[in-house]
Order: sequence, then structure tokens, then C-alpha cells
Amino acid sequence: MQPNTRLIRIGLGLGLGLLLTSVPTRAQDAPTGDPPPAADASDVASVDAIIESVYASISAPAGVPRDWERFQSLFMPGARLMPTFGPSDGNYGRSVWTPEEYMERAGPSLERDGFFENEIHRIEERFGPVVHAFSTYESRRSADDPDPFARGINSFQLFWDGSRWWVVGVFWYGESEAHPIPATYLPGADQAR
Repeated sequence: MQPNTRLIRIGLGLGLGLLLTSVPTRAQDAPTGDPPPAADASDVASVDAIIESVYASISAPAGVPRDWERFQSLFMPGARLMPTFGPSDGNYGRSVWTPEEYMERAGPSLERDGFFENEIHRIEERFGPVVHAFSTYESRRSADDPDPFARGINSFQLFWDGSRWWVVGVFWYGESEAHPIPATYLPGADQAR
């Protein structure tokens, strides 16, 4: 007698589905590294507040230490910051950093040269406790510089745990001559729709 392949496929599908849904739950329960410092409640009360707090914590004049404790308090354990670069030889690349690695790698130049980054436009998508925000930014060395030295888009992944917002990841790419920021992601785009 031939086995019913349809029933076998359904059984394999259900078993694999149960396996896949149980693995992430266990992985989430195991925190990685030390817990972040306690956040100021006003920094994590809304999507606006947490994004503004990320920008504020890395922005200051040359020679002024950044508020790294505030910065760390915004990120969920296991969070990642991912700058992208390229193309080099036709390929793009990215780095993957923890908040602490970002502080070690980017911190010295931010503090030495001065750095102010601010959001100029945002497009947000929400589903349940998950938010994705495309945050267009401008970077200046001094707060009163008339023109930015860089622009780009930060892709923020945020999570609401029932009591506060967390940054799960920031994935970004800087504007270039080959890749100008599309009008959709610039101020005034909302009025154009």
C-alpha cells in the first residue's frame, strides 16, 4: 500500500511550522550581554521620542563627550547597527555592530570632529508592536553649519514591549552622487502625494 503523500506533506509542514515558531521564542528569552542602563521614561515613551533620543545622544560639538549611557539605554539587548557601503567592484557591503562596537568605532571621530545628525523626514509603518521608520537625516560638524556634509536614510526597527519602545536595529546608507535620496523621502513629499 502506498503512503498518502499529501498527509505526509501536511504532517511535515505542521511539524516544521511548530519547530520554527518555537525556536525564536527560546532565542528571545536568552538575553545577550549585559542589560542596558535604565532609560529616561521620556526617551522611550513614543516612536518620536526614541528616534529623537538616538539622534540627540550622538550629537554634540567637537571635544564634547557623547551621552553613551543614554545611547545604550535606547537599544534592546541583541540590537544591531548596520552601516552599508559601496559599491566596491560592483558589490555593496555592510558592517554589523553592537551599540558598544558603534561607540568604540564611531565615537572617537564623532567627538574629535563634532557631529550633529537630525531627522528631516520620516516614513513610518506599524504592525502591532513593530515599527519600521525610514528616517532621512542630515549630518553637520557644527549645529549652525548652513549645509550638511552628509545625508542619508536610517532604517529604524523599533519594538514596543508593552511599557516602552526599544531600538532593535538601525540599518543605514549615505546619499551619493550615484544614489541621491528620492523625493519620496525628503521634506515636502507628504504634500506632493
